[in-house]
Amino acid sequence: MTATTATLGPSRLSATWLAGGVAAIAGAAVLGTTVGAADVPTGGALLEVIDHVPLIDLDSGLTERQATIVWELRFPRVVLGLLVGGLLALAGGAYQGVFRNSLADPYLLGAAAGGGLGATLAIVAGLDGAGLTDPLPLAAFAGAFGAVMLTYLLGGSGERRRSPATLLLAGVAVASLLTAIQTFVQQRESDTIREVYAWILGRLTTAGWDEVLLLVPYAAVSVTLVLIHRRVLDVLTVGDDEATSLGIPVDRARLLVVLAASLATAAAVAVSGLIGFVGIIVPHTVRLLGGASYRIILPASLLLGGAFLVVADVVARQALAPAEIPIGVVTAFFGAPFFLMLLRLRRAGSL
Repeated sequence: MTATTATLGPSRLSATWLAGGVAAIAGAAVLGTTVGAADVPTGGALLEVIDHVPLIDLDSGLTERQATIVWELRFPRVVLGLLVGGLLALAGGAYQGVFRNSLADPYLLGAAAGGGLGATLAIVAGLDGAGLTDPLPLAAFAGAFGAVMLTYLLGGSGERRRSPATLLLAGVAVASLLTAIQTFVQQRESDTIREVYAWILGRLTTAGWDEVLLLVPYAAVSVTLVLIHRRVLDVLTVGDDEATSLGIPVDRARLLVVLAASLATAAAVAVSGLIGFVGIIVPHTVRLLGGASYRIILPASLLLGGAFLVVADVVARQALAPAEIPIGVVTAFFGAPFFLMLLRLRRAGSL
């Protein structure tokens, strides 16, 4: 392979994935905006969304009620799904790169257990609020991010360098401890079990744009930091010693990526509950189809993760309409067989 081919190949492949990811997001957004229990014309729904673009003035032809359904209920939910799915998939890909473990997921360092404990404490305490002042997502975020920080501190105790193996073991210990505390609290306050359980199964319910506005700042910071380090993750795959010899500050790079991926996970958990398997399904799909370079895996996972979760949310809303299936059940339905396939491929040496 010539130097020119080696340079152009990844760029062309990245452009292909970028175009495919944008197309997937557009298709998922149209599906999520136009499909629902209320009868809203497809064309009118799309025109209503476009009408809110600055400097564009269109007549969607919808009634006031239909316009409200599209812009205040359906489309915010679509945007929330794009953000949550993209963040979980991006975090999963980042963790897989940092820990050099193809089965790593966004909840590896205790974010799920910490978020669950934070949400449980908020529910049990009867904290009430709405929109940006709702204490539940704030408590879940604090619990999730705090759990990851505790894991990172414990995973480096007594060592000059935090190895992936010690961080993984610390994550297991912290998750077990926080889950035990959550179980104890739930048993003491059994009347809140249904509400806690509904949150744990995951949901994208939204009454407007508040959840989106809450998530956007964290998403901007975490996505920027992870994508900046996508080339560094490619170097880390060869090993810490080799990366150090190439001038990469391994400990600092690992810390920044873990912090950014954990911030993304905690923010997603705060507004959606615990939605599993997105961080495994999407990065691995990209890896199997587009290769092992994180220059492709991370941006493609960000785009396809959002599209995947929006489609899963449509299935959750429509499969048993007017009842709604928890979205975590839908992602688990697709994710569990996929995870078993990955285990089989890994045993066979294909991963």
